Amino acid sequence: MTKQTHDSDVAFIQALAELLNANELTELSVKREYGDNDSLNVRVTKQATVVTTAAPAPVAVAASAPTAAPTAAPAPTAPAHEDPAQHPGAVTSPMVGTAYLAPEPGAAAFITTGAQVKEGDTLLIIEAMKTMNHIPAPRAGTVKRILIEDGSPVEYGAPLVIIE
Repeated sequence: MTKQTHDSDVAFIQALAELLNANELTELSVKREYGDNDSLNVRVTKQATVVTTAAPAPVAVAASAPTAAPTAAPAPTAPAHEDPAQHPGAVTSPMVGTAYLAPEPGAAAFITTGAQVKEGDTLLIIEAMKTMNHIPAPRAGTVKRILIEDGSPVEYGAPLVIIE
């Protein structure tokens, strides 16, 4: 009986993910109860940064073109937004948390675009579970791009900075 419940749970979660995409939602949370001590809590989310960065391009195109044109426009734009993660100089987040570019509010940022960094220099801080984690530069180079904003949430593996 557990195997059947598991199979139906997988189908249920897939259906929730499809609903999320079909209705342009960013988060969906459901609790499914089977009995007194048996339930399933599911939370399906989309990464907010992907939705935010992809949204401006179609809006600008939609204002000046018919409905079919915006569908074609995001395809070339999307790979450009995905490129930072594939860049050989990308520094990715080692954890989930909130990223800060300065040691405290009002202080100067650790790095700026165009700044030279040495291996081990602090690039930014990620707060996770009330702990401030300094993220060091994995190599020396020049900061080409800062891909996050101060105080923004980051996911594990998300590109933060590009150093060349």
